[in-house]
Amino acid sequence: MTSELTQILTRVQVEQKIRRIAFEIYENNFEESEVILAGVSGEGYVLAQRLADVLRQIAPLGVTVMKINLDKTIKQQPPIHLDADDAVFTSKSVVVVDDVLNSGRTLAFALQPFLSVPLTSLKVAVIVDRDHKRYPIAADYIGYKLSTTLTEHVEVVLSDAERIGVYLR
Repeated sequence: MTSELTQILTRVQVEQKIRRIAFEIYENNFEESEVILAGVSGEGYVLAQRLADVLRQIAPLGVTVMKINLDKTIKQQPPIHLDADDAVFTSKSVVVVDDVLNSGRTLAFALQPFLSVPLTSLKVAVIVDRDHKRYPIAADYIGYKLSTTLTEHVEVVLSDAERIGVYLR
């Protein structure tokens, strides 16, 4: 069974959203010497890398990208692993980055490793906010707010150069 895909954001629009989010992150962290972008494995990590590229072009602050390793397909997560030591983000401004905020479950798990470490700030950035919250998670930086039904699926493609965009299935 194949589902029809409807393109919601084109490559150009996605790039504009990434650039705008990067400027917002800079505006909220201009007094910091460094910002940590922690991307959820998959397209969230790719988005974090893309945001870091733009931030390095527009801002004089240091940018470190780390990966949050978790499996979005399982309901209960084992302990979440980062590809960096706690010392990397202690007393820093951290932005947890994912592609889509739907129920908030994935981001709730992704925030867990940062809760026991003193930080300057902890924020969330997403390209698409679907606003079907079951968990008390809100994004601070949103590329696009999209009203969908619970049965619809939003697919963000950043890692396939031929298909970059946001799609609704």
